[in-house]
Amino acid sequence: MRINRKYPLKMGNRPVTAQRQLLLSILRETRGHLDAKELYRKAIQRDPHISLATVYRNLRLFKELGLVDERRLDEVHSLYELRRPTEHYHMVCTSCGRVTEFTSPLIAELSSEVERSREFEVERAVLHLEGCCRKCKRRPRGRE
Repeated sequence: MRINRKYPLKMGNRPVTAQRQLLLSILRETRGHLDAKELYRKAIQRDPHISLATVYRNLRLFKELGLVDERRLDEVHSLYELRRPTEHYHMVCTSCGRVTEFTSPLIAELSSEVERSREFEVERAVLHLEGCCRKCKRRPRGRE
């Protein structure tokens, strides 16, 4: 989203503030997955007046507006990323926490099969796989 300061832009019924621009900019630059606290840590380096509550409020707004996707990787931990036009999925290393994206035609095939056999219209597939990444797998056991 490119912000032109000449014209007042809206996000839904809310104005596009400098803090909202900052948060979206950080999400765009990161090109990955950030939790709210990491987004806050990056934002406070550029705007010391931003609060963690502001980050949470704006993430909720961005999600409502379809600008970001929230990925719940466990019961309490969510990661945020800018919404992209193509579906992708996530692998989460249970050792180091690294999140890696992947795509697979098998998910589309599975969705099509479910639609045919179950008469169910699939709108979106959400998948994350947990395991051990290549780097952690090579690490000798007992060492962190």
